[in-house]
Amino acid sequence: MMEEVEQSGEVSLESAATEEETTPPTEVNSNCNHTDNGVTSCPADVTSEVKPEITPEVTMETEQSKDLPETPQKPGGGPVVVQGNNKNAASEKLQRVRKWSITTYKCTRQALAEKLGRGSRTVDLDLEPRLELLKDDRQRYENVTKLAQTLAGQLTQLTVTQKTLADAFGELSVKSPELHVEFGMNAEAHKFLSKSSETLSEAINAFTSDMNTLVNKTIEDTMINAKKYEAARIEYDAYRVDLEELNLGPRDAVTVPKLEKAQKDFQGQREMYQKIRDDLSVKVKLLEENRVKVLHNQLWLLHGAFAAHSLSCHSFLEQNIQQASKHLNNPTADAPSWLEES
Repeated sequence: MMEEVEQSGEVSLESAATEEETTPPTEVNSNCNHTDNGVTSCPADVTSEVKPEITPEVTMETEQSKDLPETPQKPGGGPVVVQGNNKNAASEKLQRVRKWSITTYKCTRQALAEKLGRGSRTVDLDLEPRLELLKDDRQRYENVTKLAQTLAGQLTQLTVTQKTLADAFGELSVKSPELHVEFGMNAEAHKFLSKSSETLSEAINAFTSDMNTLVNKTIEDTMINAKKYEAARIEYDAYRVDLEELNLGPRDAVTVPKLEKAQKDFQGQREMYQKIRDDLSVKVKLLEENRVKVLHNQLWLLHGAFAAHSLSCHSFLEQNIQQASKHLNNPTADAPSWLEES
């Protein structure tokens, strides 16, 4: 009997081991095993030992930026140390915004003080009068260009009217034999004047085109540089005023670092201001030379176009009148009046 109980106990243990291998581990109760013969086998402190589930080590790969250096992991395991970059993009952006805000505030304060007559400003006695003269010349050149464009438009309209009038005189010359000479003389005169006006209009358009290039491109480019110079001058004066205020104040452990930083910023702004001023001075000199050459040529060409138009029209009209007077002075050409016939 005891052998049967032991055999049945071994069978139950083997079946339990088989179930552990095929099914996931479950909680085991400490109940007794029953056999078919009614004999109960209760092995003392018999429990099915559940082995802990072995989980493989999972390596988590994190995406690291190229700027962050990677420290290799030691063979014995342990935490991985990632060295961060000292320069943070957000911090750099914040510093740039802060610097821009401070500079803008200083420049606005300086410009407002100059307009109110309370602040001092740097004046270049050689460059600034030339810039003022250039601004005045530009306004006058723009006025001349607009007037020339108006004249060219009026000449174009006059040319169209003269052509129409010449055609009308030509038709009347054909339909009126008794006034054939008079109508024909005027038709030829207006036809010639219309052609000469077209040539003069083209010359004026060429003049206005070159003037537009001079005013809207060459001088405008110099004016843009002049605006940059004025902005650099205001910024330079703003840092200069800050440095002067710090120099007038007390010297202690707090103000000395500020004074050194202000001196450094002032030197940087001074170098930038001098560079922009020198570049603008060279550009203004080149512009003055180019302006004189362009205007010298264009003004002579415009004057020559008006002179040629006037002389050609005058000479043609004189010849036309002389030819017409020969026909008018011919007595055989005139028919007798009906009073004379009567």
